[in-house]
Amino acid sequence: MAIRHFLTLFDLSSDDLQKLVYRGIELKAKQRAGEIYQPLKNKVLGMVFEKSSTRTRVSFEAGMAQFGGHAIFLSPRDTQLGRGEPIEDTARVLSRMVDIIMIRTYEHEKLERFASYSLVPVINALTDLHHPCQLLADIQTFVEHRGDIQGKTVAWLGDGNNMCHSYIHAAQQLQFKLRIASPRGYEPLQEVLSQAQPDIVTLCNNPMEAARDADLIVTDVWSSMGQEQQQKQREAAFKNYQVNRKIMAAAKADALFMHCLPAHRGEEVAADVIDGEQSVVWDEAENRLHSQKALLEFLLYSR
Repeated sequence: MAIRHFLTLFDLSSDDLQKLVYRGIELKAKQRAGEIYQPLKNKVLGMVFEKSSTRTRVSFEAGMAQFGGHAIFLSPRDTQLGRGEPIEDTARVLSRMVDIIMIRTYEHEKLERFASYSLVPVINALTDLHHPCQLLADIQTFVEHRGDIQGKTVAWLGDGNNMCHSYIHAAQQLQFKLRIASPRGYEPLQEVLSQAQPDIVTLCNNPMEAARDADLIVTDVWSSMGQEQQQKQREAAFKNYQVNRKIMAAAKADALFMHCLPAHRGEEVAADVIDGEQSVVWDEAENRLHSQKALLEFLLYSR
């Protein structure tokens, strides 16, 4: 059978995506109950990090340990990639030694090139264009708290970045309404917007308009990794896009708040929102572990 990669949410069918979400919930229940479940015994995950991370490394490494497998952490200092070895050569060699690979890098095209030469499944653990693993955790979190997300309304406030792009894919795949409020010049890429039906995704310049009667409010930092030099410029552009009590009041009374973390309280989100009762960011962060375990199991046993 063909190798299954997970580079964007479109690498899964809508049905597979739904099954993964509910499998993540099942695996979370097993873990909470103390049940030992080790389907990946003697399997090895290669973790290639060109961008640093807390949640991504710990969730994948802990997930493999809980599944009875092993994870190898590889930074640019630990690999020949950092010394100029072609991506194609690293992919050919590494995929002969491990069973599955996750990559956290900058250019999405680099991930695609790696996957095209890999003999084993490759997971996108974040690129500048997409962050599909986080969406698995976000959707699982919503389902746990509010049930099926189909037909619901999600408001994305802030940068039209990789997280926003993956929300666009998720809206198309799971059929929820997505309203995106971004400052002019910071909207999501048109090439990504065109991948969703026009009635699924709506662009707004007014964050209050996007938030009105929404079931879920989501945001991210104003300056992502690698954009630190734009901090002052971005602070000025995004100053009216903070998720605060006024924004949350425009949404439904039982609306949830999510953020992929790390968060900058007082910038993209007010402290009393992220630490408030509508915030589910800690469940969302934990669910990276469970949703990614479901993904690892799926990719290795659906071949």
